[in-house]
Amino acid sequence: MAVGRGWTQAGGRPHAEAGALAEAGEAARGATLYVTLEPCAHRSHRGPACADIIVEAGLARVVVGVTDPDPRTAGQGLSRLRDAGIAAECVGHPAARESLAGYLTQRRQGRPHVTLKLATSLDGFIATATGESRWITGPAARAHAHRERARADAILVGGGTLRADAPALDVRLPGLEKRSPRRLVLTRAPAPEGWTALSEPSGIRELPDVQYLLVEGGAAAAASFLSGGLVDRLLLYRAPILIGGGLPGLGDLGLRSLAEAHGQWRLVDRRTFAPDTLEIYERAR
Repeated sequence: MAVGRGWTQAGGRPHAEAGALAEAGEAARGATLYVTLEPCAHRSHRGPACADIIVEAGLARVVVGVTDPDPRTAGQGLSRLRDAGIAAECVGHPAARESLAGYLTQRRQGRPHVTLKLATSLDGFIATATGESRWITGPAARAHAHRERARADAILVGGGTLRADAPALDVRLPGLEKRSPRRLVLTRAPAPEGWTALSEPSGIRELPDVQYLLVEGGAAAAASFLSGGLVDRLLLYRAPILIGGGLPGLGDLGLRSLAEAHGQWRLVDRRTFAPDTLEIYERAR
């Protein structure tokens, strides 16, 4: 029976452990705490170290989903609990890593977790030869894509896409309109009002407040992120249509041989949004 639950609040504090222990009160003494991320070991002006409040609460056992790569914790949280006589273990659960993908990528690689979204015909085109692209996919697939936008901290398109389509890049789902992400454009030209310009894909490393980035194209921007090894996840929406001679979804990736293309991606999910399909891939590590 659960005696307390908690989750990290907006802005980063209080942490989930503090909320769960506050709700549990004295019932926490001798209990087991399950946490997604290793309890922090550092004090902050915004709150105490979670490892310390767990010790003070008198817990008997702590089960951790994934260790914290933040050098201020990085195993020290678990060590502090064990030193206090608490049975603490890290199970390294895949679901925990997935739920913290943005935070873990930012801490380990110094950049956001990047999802590339492509909506294409069966033969891999994103528009006709004249540039007509509305709409490749149907309403259900587009609604799912807007859900993905709502999950992102920022969304990026190439300069050509911005000039040609003037996309709003907002979230058009009832109740989620305020979750529209920050808008980025890959260009060396000045950004329009309300946009932030990045001159190179590597510029995402200068966005410390962005943990999740959604790249929506076009072909040159998508290729530049892929060839730079900056894409962690692929969303491939495919409509049951053939265009045959339109605008391709990807530019040149600079492959020297076909062998370089193999073993880079693994399929993790497949869904149907009739009449369209979605395949989700993650980079093979």
